[in-house]
Amino acid sequence: MTLVDLSDQGLTSAPSLPEGVTRLDLYKNSISEVPGSLWSLTGLRVLNLAANRISSLPPGISALTSLHTLDLAHNRFDSLPGELGELAGLTEYLYISDNRLTKFPAAWCRLGKLRYLGCTDNRLTALPADLSGFAALRELRLYRNELAALPESIGALSALRELHLRGNRLTALPDSIGLLSELRQLDLRENSLTTLPASLARLSKLDKLDLRWNKQLREPAWLRDVEEAGCMVLR
Repeated sequence: MTLVDLSDQGLTSAPSLPEGVTRLDLYKNSISEVPGSLWSLTGLRVLNLAANRISSLPPGISALTSLHTLDLAHNRFDSLPGELGELAGLTEYLYISDNRLTKFPAAWCRLGKLRYLGCTDNRLTALPADLSGFAALRELRLYRNELAALPESIGALSALRELHLRGNRLTALPDSIGLLSELRQLDLRENSLTTLPASLARLSKLDKLDLRWNKQLREPAWLRDVEEAGCMVLR
């Protein structure tokens, strides 16, 4: 047995499962607690616990060394353990959107092979100072949080192709954002930006820049050059 799909079954608790499961889908149930025994399924590669009523995880999830995709979105987490950063096999997706998270543990930045991180619709006010550990990250979604600034280390995400920051409280961007040489899409809608760093003009692969609903933004002259180079700028 490799795939167990128990999504949308009205479950209130996670059932006992046999060894050998590599994909477990418990999406859209009414589960409120995760049993520690789940971490004994060390062959798991995909674990979907999204859309339940879970507010905490028992210790031990780092035992899931084969896990490449983890979905904890649409639950009731106020916090998640730094232990998630020990999931060295997490290469594909980490979904933690639509919870009540206020902190982003620096330990998560050890996920050096992760390609996609979705942490939207939470209550984050800041990111760790050093994001450089996310060396393989291609897509970062942080929209609808409460971020007032980005760390300079954002520029170290050299593989990043999409950065989604809609609906935060950003008033400015760090100059280092111009180091994101692989960036294709940058979504800055619904912030409080007043200026843009000139370093953005160096992003030669940028094909979409969304600036809508930044009411105080003063458009720099170089933005026209960005458009003429082929980037679609939405105002």
